[in-house]
Amino acid sequence: MMRFQHIEYLWLLWAVVLLSAVYFAAQISRKHKIRKIGDEALVLKLMPGYSAALNNIRFILVLLALVSGIIGLANLQSGARSEKIERKGIDVMIALDVSKSMLAKDAAPDRLEKSKRFIYKLLEKISNNRVGLILFAGKAYTSVPLTIDLSAFKMNLETATPDAVPTQGTVLAEAVNMARAAFNTKDTKYKSILLISDGEDHDEDALDAVKQAVQEGIMIHTVGVGSAEGSPIFDPETGSNKTDQEGQEVISKLNEKELQDIASAGQGNYLLLNNIESAAEQMARHINSAEQRSFGDSMFTDYDSYFQFFLGASLLFLIIEFFIPQRKKMIWAQG
Repeated sequence: MMRFQHIEYLWLLWAVVLLSAVYFAAQISRKHKIRKIGDEALVLKLMPGYSAALNNIRFILVLLALVSGIIGLANLQSGARSEKIERKGIDVMIALDVSKSMLAKDAAPDRLEKSKRFIYKLLEKISNNRVGLILFAGKAYTSVPLTIDLSAFKMNLETATPDAVPTQGTVLAEAVNMARAAFNTKDTKYKSILLISDGEDHDEDALDAVKQAVQEGIMIHTVGVGSAEGSPIFDPETGSNKTDQEGQEVISKLNEKELQDIASAGQGNYLLLNNIESAAEQMARHINSAEQRSFGDSMFTDYDSYFQFFLGASLLFLIIEFFIPQRKKMIWAQG
């Protein structure tokens, strides 16, 4: 099994993409300026020392050094040894709403990002439990089956966006039913669902799904994200706030009653997500207060790290780049 020990460093790869875009934009701008002066071939003859090929090679080597360095910082690892780990806890399926209404910014930086940060903090406090992840909007699907490998869970959570579920809407009932299917049907307890949503679109089938889950020994907690006053929904595809058919801004509001009713019917607890730390602490207490059982699972307890190879490659690329001349005449001088 491969994993990154520090996956957060991979965000730095966006800097590589940005740097590439700036470089190629500068190259295009340079060509336009040359064409304004006169014939491009003639102008280049007046600059005998200039070599676009050498510049491109040096830039590519710098990019490769950056990419290798970033991967080195993230520390790619492979599982070297696994063993059976006995833990005492319950199974928790976290169902996260990734509909476009979760991009509303009445929960900074937006509802979805704040929900992710809440989940990260919660995982620290319920680490003895097996956890799984369901993403839902107009459809629901299992992103991570029940596992004790939190690194795999976090990798999938990091990539959770509205694009992960192209069908829009809020199918709370489908999310609950999919979570039910993830549990061992032989167990009549030790199971919990955590539903995180703004509850905006009323789902008439949600309470029926919750009642069925309770009959199977599943406790359901809910977390509301957003505000009663609501907020416009920023649409990254258009770069502006979402509007209706009349051109008016769509205001998305938190439907607390829907989520409170689900938690009540699910014999669980409802929390409004304000302060991430305190909300995670409260929800962890609710989850950990449930009757627990001992369970075993295979887990890698020792990993081989490969950061040194990537950092070495990064250094090698920089050394090669250093010895490549900037101008052709430097090559002629060596000859």
